[in-house]
Amino acid sequence: MNWQSMDEFFRMGGYGLYVWGSYGLTLAVLVAEALVVRQRRRQAFAAARDDWQPESAR
Repeated sequence: MNWQSMDEFFRMGGYGLYVWGSYGLTLAVLVAEALVVRQRRRQAFAAARDDWQPESAR
């Protein structure tokens, strides 16, 4: 497609709300997933660190 102005680009022929809404929702889900994975990774490392005991402490 060829747009004559930025306004036409953002409106996407009347479908801009759906297009940009989809991009926004996808971005939000990807960011949320990254944050959840980061939190779970930290929890897993903390649990592993708490469970680990050196041989001399046993």
